Amino acid sequence: MCLAIPGKIISISNQLDDTFRFGRVSFGSIIKEINLCMVPQAKTGDYVLVHVGAAIGIVDEEEAAKVFSYLKDMGEVEELDQD
Repeated sequence: MCLAIPGKIISISNQLDDTFRFGRVSFGSIIKEINLCMVPQAKTGDYVLVHVGAAIGIVDEEEAAKVFSYLKDMGEVEELDQD
């Protein structure tokens, strides 16, 4: 089973063209550089689902909060503090 974690794009960098982009994504208190090639329409402030270092979809803030809540209830993200 695959698991994607929601995170908020806080900046977009390392853009070679309109498709090949990387962004800094916040997962609560953790920030990671994430490949944004599969979500070319994503922009700063959007919430994305991230799997193995790549954003695979865009979700709204409410959906991201719901997923975080489920993961916390399961004890899977104790080290993350939601913003």
